[in-house]
Amino acid sequence: MTRVTVPPAITTARLRLRLPRADDGAFLVRLMNDPDWLRYIGDRNVRSEDAAAAYVEQRMLPSFREQGFGMYVVETLARGDAVGICGLVKRPTLTDLDLGFAFLPEQRGHGYAVEAGTAVLADARERLGAQRVLAITTPDNEASARVLARLGMACAGERSLDGERSLRLYEWNG
Repeated sequence: MTRVTVPPAITTARLRLRLPRADDGAFLVRLMNDPDWLRYIGDRNVRSEDAAAAYVEQRMLPSFREQGFGMYVVETLARGDAVGICGLVKRPTLTDLDLGFAFLPEQRGHGYAVEAGTAVLADARERLGAQRVLAITTPDNEASARVLARLGMACAGERSLDGERSLRLYEWNG
């Protein structure tokens, strides 16, 4: 497998998007066990800081090393607090890269998802040469749908990616 250059952190006016680290465990446990995460994204069975560190090493970092993109930890520049995750994944069921994001409940409503998503889409276009990026949500996830609309993504219908639940597909053409 060809190794790619691991991308640097991305900085915006208020945020830094950086590679996840094993010491992000407490933050990831909180995020991945939030009721909205479990409802809209699914259970990743990350219940302890050790499990979170293993998830970082086995699931998050390999994407950056092997593909040059993945899910960044989003932290504020002002305090350095981790507030969410945002980045790109490549799903075998989708033809293009997929934008994903999730933020702690108390960090929603501050524009962080739009700011981080804008930076990730710009990086996808400029560094990765992506012409099109997709995103998926459950049909009832109106908050994520609003973020995707603010990012300039258009709903392209519904489809099932896993053969079971129906998901809304969004697309962005850079």
